[in-house]
Amino acid sequence: MTRQHTRLSGWIAALLVATLFAWLGTWQLQRMREKQALLEQIPRAQQGAVSVEQALRTPARVRRVVDRGHFLPGTVMLDNQLRQGRAGVRIYRVFQPAQTPQAVLLDLGWLPLPGDRSLPALAPLSGDYEVRGLLAPAPATGIALGPALVATAQPQLWLATRLDTQAIAAQLGRAAGQLPAQVLRLDPALPLGYERDLDLLPNTLPPSRHLGYAVQWYAMALTVLIIALVLEWRARRRNGR
Repeated sequence: MTRQHTRLSGWIAALLVATLFAWLGTWQLQRMREKQALLEQIPRAQQGAVSVEQALRTPARVRRVVDRGHFLPGTVMLDNQLRQGRAGVRIYRVFQPAQTPQAVLLDLGWLPLPGDRSLPALAPLSGDYEVRGLLAPAPATGIALGPALVATAQPQLWLATRLDTQAIAAQLGRAAGQLPAQVLRLDPALPLGYERDLDLLPNTLPPSRHLGYAVQWYAMALTVLIIALVLEWRARRRNGR
């Protein structure tokens, strides 16, 4: 291979790597904007409460919800959830409002896991309940590796690696699309469920961290191009050009 071909291959590799780094920086900026937009909706969401059915008519918005209904069989524990530095699981049940056939996944809160990772026992939920909280997008799934749900030794209990509402709907015998991608975050003041708050970005990066990572990726893309230019300049000097 001639030197010219080697330099051309080097430039192609440098441009590909720089493009990848720039794409990753742009993706981080997109995640930052999405999370900023989500957080900016919270003050407006607290102004007035609507039913689950009304809130689902505007799925892109965070809405304060008050509704009454019952819980359907089946529990999902979302694994690898940190709270105040402790490892645990977040508990989800499907809530069926009394006035609409559209059910919604409800976040009952967080429970710790012991060192042997034995799953905690859960209190039964029977009868009707009045619930209130924030209807918001489900936690981001991240990179999907392996099945979303794994059956446990306890009946009607699944351990989740990510919150995939469609996989949950299928496991519970519901048709595709019958379980929306939004999750009802239960008001901590209610005497129901477990440890919780209304933080819409639990176990995930805040917008400022995404901005920091975006700057790093863009800087790495620029560094690759600068190195390629320096190597090209040195090669031209050696060749007397």
